[in-house]
Amino acid sequence: MDQQRTDRLPPLPLETLTEAQRTAAQALIDGPRKGVKGPFIPMLRSPELLDRVQRVGEYLRYDTVLENRIGEFVTLIVAREWSEPFEWSTHYPLALAAGVAQSTLDDLAEGARPQTMAQDEALAWDFTTELTRNKGVSDGTWQRALQQFGEQGVVELVGLIGYFTSVIMLLSAAHTPAVNPLPLPVLPR
Repeated sequence: MDQQRTDRLPPLPLETLTEAQRTAAQALIDGPRKGVKGPFIPMLRSPELLDRVQRVGEYLRYDTVLENRIGEFVTLIVAREWSEPFEWSTHYPLALAAGVAQSTLDDLAEGARPQTMAQDEALAWDFTTELTRNKGVSDGTWQRALQQFGEQGVVELVGLIGYFTSVIMLLSAAHTPAVNPLPLPVLPR
């Protein structure tokens, strides 16, 4: 992805915000994100959508039944699928802090199936890549995911994949830059 592209929907000047935009922005500032960043910068143009989407994301990031390590790893798998620098750069240190191995993330950055994954990470990799690449999940992977994560966990796993796919699509379309981008080679399509 060309890091030098022009930001199509840059931050809005505070004095130009509507009351609805101010309210949506304040909810982000007051919540666990502590600011209007990444996909929420372009999404601020639709404050009602921002409010609804950010609440889904807040649940999936901070209150899901999935272990934080799995959530961060899945987020990076989706970011890698899209070669998307903002979410990659944001969630990479979070994944490390949550316990994903450096070697796992190194392989993922290169677009390879990581060689060193915990069993639940390997299952999350299989599930996420099957869903994103094949537009479905095999019966075997589905059953393994149910055994590992339970029904609620599988539903929230799909929700997490869908949420990050959606915000990454907006970041990609709007050319929203990463603040401190980490190296992420663009994968061939």
